[in-house]
Amino acid sequence: MNARHTRRLAAAAVLTAAALTLTGCSFTNVQDMPLPGGANLGGHPYTVKAQFADVLDLVPQASVRVNDVAVGRVTKIALARSGWSAVVTMKLNGNVKLPANAYAHLEQSSLLGEKYIQLADPPSTEPATGRLAGGDTIPASHTNRNPEVEEVFGALSLVLNGGGIQQIHTISTQLNKALSGNEPAVRDMLTQVNTLVSDLNDHKQDITDALDGVNKLSATLATRDQKIGTVLTGLSPGLKVLEQQRGSLVTMLRSLDTLSGVATDTVNQSKDDIVADLKSLAPTLQRLADAGDDLPDSLQVLLTYPFTDEVLTGVKGDYLNVYLDLTAAPGTQVIPELLSGDNSYPQPTSSPEVKSGKSRAGLPLPLPSVTTPSTTTSSSATPSATTTGGH
Repeated sequence: MNARHTRRLAAAAVLTAAALTLTGCSFTNVQDMPLPGGANLGGHPYTVKAQFADVLDLVPQASVRVNDVAVGRVTKIALARSGWSAVVTMKLNGNVKLPANAYAHLEQSSLLGEKYIQLADPPSTEPATGRLAGGDTIPASHTNRNPEVEEVFGALSLVLNGGGIQQIHTISTQLNKALSGNEPAVRDMLTQVNTLVSDLNDHKQDITDALDGVNKLSATLATRDQKIGTVLTGLSPGLKVLEQQRGSLVTMLRSLDTLSGVATDTVNQSKDDIVADLKSLAPTLQRLADAGDDLPDSLQVLLTYPFTDEVLTGVKGDYLNVYLDLTAAPGTQVIPELLSGDNSYPQPTSSPEVKSGKSRAGLPLPLPSVTTPSTTTSSSATPSATTTGGH
């Protein structure tokens, strides 16, 4: 800024003060005076606010820009009600159109230049909605600031003065020593790493599903932690018993090992005999196979009485299990053999010996029940009786 430009600004300020004095207007401080060369607000400006976590040394009358074009100015900076942020009031040209979710950035015109507010559309990942209007407030989540020059130099000083420079030099030196002469191995390792990363990228969905499964399993186990604790508590006595019986278990396993060795040796030694026995059984098994259905048919009559009907096919010209019905003539009396000394049955009166008063020892007695057939017109009947016999 040269002396001529300074004199022009001073003259403009004097003329402005004189104009205000002549019109009867009053102002409280120099900030109320309009600065020459500011943004053109037009005839219908509107006021918006922005909430910043830190406004640094931003001052009123600072410019408000959109794409680095001045479209307004800061009219007021105040402390928010919460006391932890600053509220910046801005007046914008009425022709400026911004979305309702616009962002506000506190930037600096140059390394040692003034602070100003840059208004911008939301990023591409966030679609623009609505339109920014008078009285709207840009929230703190949509505002930020650039680092100060002092902060940059402080971080650079930390790196240069005992920071990471010496460590970077040591790391690069050790890397050079490690890679010298091992270029093929390092190249092969990088190839394998590339293959591994590619495979992981191809199976990322499977990995995600596996992690989701582990998450579900963990949630299930978490809901059943009491049951799991009960099971683990119940296992403790069993483990103690196993510990006490460890010697017996080891002895049993050793005995099983010895038994298996003896069994293997026995089988190996008797292998030829077993093979010979199986070969000897071959004719018998062949005959059994040739018997076919005859063998089960013969088993039906084995140790069976009365014999089954299957025996009839093997017995020709004889009788088995025969039931013979005989019909006696009317008045026929069947007298079984009388057992000696048994006088419980009455003596028949029709016998000549009985009529003459002589009793014969051992006279047979009649059967307990005799069924008399019905009288027929025939003068004689064919004798009939039931006899069971068999060979």
